[in-house]
Amino acid sequence: MSVFDIKNRSDHTKKLAFLDPSGGVNIQRYDTMKYPSFDKFTDKQLGFFWRPEEVDTYRDGKDFKNLTPHEQHIFTSNLKRQILLDSVQGRAPVESFGSIVSLPELENWIITWTFSETIHSRSYTHIIRNVYNDPSIIFDELMDIPEIMECAGDISKYYDNLIEAASWYNLLGVGVHTVNGKKVVVDMYELKKKLWLALMSVNILEGVRFYVSFACSWAFAELKKMEGNAKIIKFIARDENLHLGSTQLLLKTLKKDDPVFEEIARETEAECIAMFVDAVDQEKAWAEYLFKDGSMLGLNKQLLCEYIEHIAMKRMANAGLPKVYSQTSNPLPWTQKWIAGGDVQVAPQETEITSYINGGTTQDVNEDTFKGFSL
Repeated sequence: MSVFDIKNRSDHTKKLAFLDPSGGVNIQRYDTMKYPSFDKFTDKQLGFFWRPEEVDTYRDGKDFKNLTPHEQHIFTSNLKRQILLDSVQGRAPVESFGSIVSLPELENWIITWTFSETIHSRSYTHIIRNVYNDPSIIFDELMDIPEIMECAGDISKYYDNLIEAASWYNLLGVGVHTVNGKKVVVDMYELKKKLWLALMSVNILEGVRFYVSFACSWAFAELKKMEGNAKIIKFIARDENLHLGSTQLLLKTLKKDDPVFEEIARETEAECIAMFVDAVDQEKAWAEYLFKDGSMLGLNKQLLCEYIEHIAMKRMANAGLPKVYSQTSNPLPWTQKWIAGGDVQVAPQETEITSYINGGTTQDVNEDTFKGFSL
């Protein structure tokens, strides 16, 4: 693999999205594109740009001191989990997909997407500085919670499998090789299968795994508590909905772009269903951990379990998977205004353009979502 192949003059509009035989991205040009939809995602993400320091969380520090002990447990635990999940996501898209992407508009989107995740990670430190006297109580303890580590491990393994396989492919090429006396098999079909599973895993991460934590943050704000944190989480959810839309579209696009992904989708359907079910079970376990010492006004474990099933059902349908859950109505309808509505001040001179928002519990990708986007 080379960062620029001086001999490669292939037409980028005729290349596969990933793993094109002619190689990766060469000239980064955006006047002609195979899939301009992904360039539109980049435009939207850049239009969303925000800095956590623009959100005042000073009052949150005072609010936190007035929370009950079990409410403090809910808030602090969610912060720990969000930090760890975005620590993975703040580097993983570029590391896993960047070395095998073949189209400039898709490469640019992956880079922009990953950068936005680093803003999320920075935002948690901004919250911590204003809420806790000693930030180490967050950072030093977050890897000691089994419910968090199980979730992080499930996410990381699909990324890691792809990164390892892509590294061997870029180093050795397709074939059977011997490295330090060990047999290394690089098979294109198996590599593409790992790509598909990694994309499905990140689709689940962006669309399911954060929503118990999100709901808790917004529930505090509904009670006029921890409102700075809730505003930051609203910005994060807006970004994640855009990322969700892009992964849903990418899963659909790959099956048109490269027919082998149709076969892979069929072969891995049971595994993908199991991935969703595992994520939902982990979210339910997280709700139980959060509310082990008591509930909060307007929110409890049962409502969160129903909420996550409702979200998962919609995400699975948009990933082309059969229904596993029957929770058709949203048991927390008030969360929708945090996901998809209202003007939010991004910077003193800017206002959120809500028409940019994709995803949300009622706005997954369907046939009409990307009207005007040409594939």
